[in-house]
Amino acid sequence: MKVCHFITRLIVGGAQENTFLSARGLVEAGHECVLLTGPSEGREGQLLDKMKNPGIEIVESPLFVREISPLTDLRALFYLRDFLRERKFDVIHTHSSKAGILGRIAGRMAGVPMVVHTIHGLAFGPYESRLKNLIYINAERYAATKCDRIYAVAQAMIGQCLAEKIGRPEQYKVVYSGMELDRFLEAEKDDSLRSSLGIPENRKVVGAIARLFPRKGYEDFFPIAAKIVRELPDTHFLILGDGPKRYEYEAWAESLGIHGHVTFAGLVPPDEVARYIALMDVAAHFSLKEGLPRVAVQALAEGKPVVAYHLDGTPEVVISGKTGFTVEPQNIQEATDALLHLLKNPSEAAEMGARGRELVREKFPWQTMSDILIREYETFLAGKRSQ
Repeated sequence: MKVCHFITRLIVGGAQENTFLSARGLVEAGHECVLLTGPSEGREGQLLDKMKNPGIEIVESPLFVREISPLTDLRALFYLRDFLRERKFDVIHTHSSKAGILGRIAGRMAGVPMVVHTIHGLAFGPYESRLKNLIYINAERYAATKCDRIYAVAQAMIGQCLAEKIGRPEQYKVVYSGMELDRFLEAEKDDSLRSSLGIPENRKVVGAIARLFPRKGYEDFFPIAAKIVRELPDTHFLILGDGPKRYEYEAWAESLGIHGHVTFAGLVPPDEVARYIALMDVAAHFSLKEGLPRVAVQALAEGKPVVAYHLDGTPEVVISGKTGFTVEPQNIQEATDALLHLLKNPSEAAEMGARGRELVREKFPWQTMSDILIREYETFLAGKRSQ
C-alpha cells in the first residue's frame, strides 16, 4: 500500500508521536509511507530530532500552518490536491483538526481511494468561544462527508461528535493511541537524577507533564500545590515541559511561597521521560482540553496512580477509585483532596498503580494501534476492489 499521513506540524506532542508511530508501523510492515507536515518550530521541540526514522519519507511545506489563514489555507488545499493526485496514494490519513479538514477535502478532490481521519482531541468544546465552536463544528460536519472512516483515541469523543451531528455512527471506530511502552514498563528510580533535579530525599513527588501553556491545567495546578504543601510540607512537585508561560509560572510559584517545592525540569526528550516519571509517587493532569492524555498512560505504565479531570477520554484510562481519581473539572478542592488521599495512603496508591499498569500493558502498545490501522486499510481497499 501507499499511504500518506498528514499532520500540521511535528512538534514533540501526543498527536505527533501517534502519527509518527502509525507511519513507522507501515514501513516496518513493508508498505510505502509519506509523512506530510508543515514547519515544526517552537519551544516544544521537533519530534523528528527525537525519534529514529525507519525509512519514512518526510515532505514538509510552509503552506501548512496551525493558525487559520484563509489565503494560505486555500493555497495549501490545492497543493495537497495536486500532491495526492501526483503520488497516487491508496490512503490519505489525516491528524488534528486543521490538517483533518484540509486533508480530507483534498483527498476526495484527488480521488484517493481511502480517506480517513484520527481525532486526537476536539477543537470545539465547553471551554471554547461560541464563534470558534460554530466554525469548527460546521467544518467538521463537512469534512466528515469527505472521508470513509473516522478513528478516535477515546470513545468519549465519538459521542461528542455524534451529538453535534458530525458524521455517521458507522464511520467511527476507537483506536487507542499506541505508545512505545517498554521503557515505561521497565523504568526504575534513579537517585542521581533525583539529586541533579534538587529534589530532597524525604519528599513525596507529584508530577505533571504538559506544555507550559493556557488550558494545560497549570492555572489550577499551582493553587492545588500550595494547598498540599500547607498540609504536607514534605511534598515536591516535578514539572516536565516548556512553553511561553514558563517564566510567569515560575514567578507564580515564588509568590505562592512554594518555589522551593517545585522543580521545572524543562523540555525532556521523549526517550528520557520514563526516567523522570520513575521519580514520581503520583501524577497530576488538569488539562481542560484532552483527547486521551498520554501522560496518564505513561504514568500508569510505571505503576503511578493519576489524578485528572473527568473529561473527554480521561475516564477510559484513569478509572476513578481503581487506577487513580477523576474529579470535576476546575474543582480545586476535590483535586487537592484526591492527591492528598494518595499521598497519605501509599499502599492504596500502589494498588491503583498496579491495576493501571495491567490496563495499559494490554491496550496501549504502539504495535497494537499500527496493526489495527493496517488491517482497516487492507480490508477497506479489498472491499473497494471487489466492487
